[in-house]
Amino acid sequence: MLPPSLPRTGGPRDADVSIRQTDVDAAGARLSAVQRNYIRDPFIRFLVPRAHLQSPRPPLINIGTYVRSAAIDELVTQWLTLSEKEGTKCQIVSLGAGSDTRFWRIETGPHRESLSAYFELDFPEVTTKKAMAIRKSKELSAVLGDRDAVHLEHGGMALHAPRYHLLPVDLRLPPTQALAPLFSGSSSPPILSPTLPTLLLSECVFVYMSPTSSQALLRWFVDYFSSRSEAGASVLGGVVYEMFGLGDPFGKVMLQNLKSRGVSLPGADPYPNKESLPNRFRQYSFTTSQALTLREIRTAFIPSTEQERISRLELLDEIEELELVLEHYAITWGLKVPTETSLSADWNSWGLKEQTDERPGGEDGE
Repeated sequence: MLPPSLPRTGGPRDADVSIRQTDVDAAGARLSAVQRNYIRDPFIRFLVPRAHLQSPRPPLINIGTYVRSAAIDELVTQWLTLSEKEGTKCQIVSLGAGSDTRFWRIETGPHRESLSAYFELDFPEVTTKKAMAIRKSKELSAVLGDRDAVHLEHGGMALHAPRYHLLPVDLRLPPTQALAPLFSGSSSPPILSPTLPTLLLSECVFVYMSPTSSQALLRWFVDYFSSRSEAGASVLGGVVYEMFGLGDPFGKVMLQNLKSRGVSLPGADPYPNKESLPNRFRQYSFTTSQALTLREIRTAFIPSTEQERISRLELLDEIEELELVLEHYAITWGLKVPTETSLSADWNSWGLKEQTDERPGGEDGE
């Protein structure tokens, strides 16, 4: 939730090291939220070096991590459930996945059979470290399936399993250069099926890219799923979590803090307020697109029983600061349903809903 710290190194740094460091900080924040019982994630400790020596994060970061996790978990769970109702499997593509553990949580959860394939894309430096961590961990490796069916490629930068693909790529490059060889390439059929419902996840990724690059990336996926299928276009969804509205005094402080740590946010410029966020999907004729700030989600989209449980975990003194931070982070989701298709599931029901019941939340219920 807060600006990343710089890596401690006296040697030269490439221009992207501060961006990659944000994943280290996010993983540490998630580990802290797990240790403090905000969320459940039995796999994150295997992706955080010296996890047992990590210091807990302040309550403000723990709560922000919880709200983010609860909301995205809910959207993913709904996607998997709708695929089940459709009588088909689905795909998930995680852009800038970093140290995320969602694949392992899905594979060990109740909706495992809904998943056809899970793709994680990130810088080669990140995927190399993750591939090494996966191979080193018995717990992570066991979830991938038959060991003989798991193999490394590209000098250890890529890892492939029956339903999991870790792929090295610079997402800022032109998609025809960066994505096409990964997904369609020479394989037949392509590893990314153009006929299955597919969900794109982007957590603090687009904001580090130029608007031109992120638009080209999203356009490539829209075209891939609308024109490559002989059986007709498939359902495409997107979830974006990132900062926005950084033109006010608090936002300018956030920007300055990030700048002092070598991080810029060129992707935030087109989104000065919450109302502008759905435009990311609307410009590509998505059927629906909505956005909520983390503050709104915490207030009205988390069940009251969960809110009470969270309030008892730690004493929070910085209420005003928490609300300001949560007001500058948002989750936007978009859905593109083909116009000429017969779907049995109510895909248009997909999305976060205000909580009036006592459904569990924030516990990685994929």
